[in-house]
Amino acid sequence: MTLSSGRPLKIVHIDSGKSWRGGQRQVYLLAKGLRERGHEPLVIAPAGSPLLEKARKAGLAATAVSSRSEWDMLAAKRIRSRLRAWRPDIVHAHDARSHTIAMIALGTNSRTPLLVTRRVAFSPRLARVKYGRRVTRFIAISNAVKKAMTLVGVPGEKIDVVYSGIPEPRIAQRRDWRRELGWTADTVVCGVVGAMTGEKGIELLQGIISRLPAEVAAKCGVVFLGAEDQGQLEARGMRVHWAGFVDEIADAMAGLDMLWHPATSEGLGTSVLDSLALGVVPVAFATGGLSETIEHGVSGLLVQPGNLDDFASGISKLVADAAMREQFGLHGRERARKFSDVAMIESNIAVYYRVLEGGIL
Repeated sequence: MTLSSGRPLKIVHIDSGKSWRGGQRQVYLLAKGLRERGHEPLVIAPAGSPLLEKARKAGLAATAVSSRSEWDMLAAKRIRSRLRAWRPDIVHAHDARSHTIAMIALGTNSRTPLLVTRRVAFSPRLARVKYGRRVTRFIAISNAVKKAMTLVGVPGEKIDVVYSGIPEPRIAQRRDWRRELGWTADTVVCGVVGAMTGEKGIELLQGIISRLPAEVAAKCGVVFLGAEDQGQLEARGMRVHWAGFVDEIADAMAGLDMLWHPATSEGLGTSVLDSLALGVVPVAFATGGLSETIEHGVSGLLVQPGNLDDFASGISKLVADAAMREQFGLHGRERARKFSDVAMIESNIAVYYRVLEGGIL
């Protein structure tokens, strides 16, 4: 197929997420960026999902299709009807369930390329079934994700690495957590951001806190952003606040001094990128794509996965050294510029055109 790289493209984006997490944010930023560049994106997402609502509010073409499982034939049938009406140049699936349903929806239609983004750094299941010839191209959000895919036999030459991107942070009003919560002026405000699930390290957090020296714990105040109060965290001598879901996340994160990110698996870590962009110093396990975002000892601290003693030691070091936190924060802002939403959007577009021009089919 010969295609002018200037021709506007019609891209269908499918995402099955019912909550607002890093993957949904990337779909939204990509679709918005495509429209701003003259392309025609269509977002397919579950009814009532934050992605669908945000897309519609932004004036993007969006339609609701909910799925009950990865092999939901009814959802695939509904998506097939949308594809026939929209007649896209490319179908882009953004998570594992959407990957399967898009394959079913396309069926024997071999003319429409299917692209699949993978965002997690563990090896995919059903690799022979789902990662075969029907997928035209894979996009991995980090080299760690690409490596996990190649370990189960996905050809490396069929995978493009396109880092997730974040926009330049816009702070309307920085949250002053010390004032809001009545904490003392010398409190070091530490944040835990995102869904408190197993792979995000919530079980390990209790162990890390228990290893902090009493004098360090007494200086820390921990704010949980985007998590409901689980009622299971014991933090003797430490102030803890569960803020829940926050609309203005940049304002909320900008009020932190440090980010604790004890994830045991991470494709790239957009919350870590956000912290770097805001000058908030991350402490994280060196797992998945986090080693590609954080420069250890320059913009944050990376710890051997599972080593709770070293994680607590890193926190202690940063709590005691405000100058180090400031220096790391400056380097973090510079580091974050390498992971811009503009670069993410342009890189995806470049993959689209290469696929349609026939160079990497």
